Amino acid sequence: MTHPALRLDDTVHQRVRLGILAVLSEVRRADFGFLRDALELTDGNLSRHIAVLEEAGLVKVEKGFAGKRPRTWVQATRRGREALDVEMTALRELIARVRNVAEGESEERASRLAGET
Repeated sequence: MTHPALRLDDTVHQRVRLGILAVLSEVRRADFGFLRDALELTDGNLSRHIAVLEEAGLVKVEKGFAGKRPRTWVQATRRGREALDVEMTALRELIARVRNVAEGESEERASRLAGET
């Protein structure tokens, strides 16, 4: 079995892109402005990260109008939702491994201290 860190996807794992996919996992689609505000990003920064995700086939971008105002909506693709799921599973496994080591070290330390008294 491979170490969970090897299953982390560089495209998904980057903080902003992980945030975009996480927000999109909660809704059918999100308005560009909502994503920008939720993740506290500049327009340019968000645009670039969305472009990376779109190039990877992880999100779909739709441009249109709400009334007379131009709008951009972003939606996670099936592949994007699956990539987020794989990423979250790998992160959970990584956390569990680290936690198990930390708990084992605590028990070992406690045993040593108990034996020394």
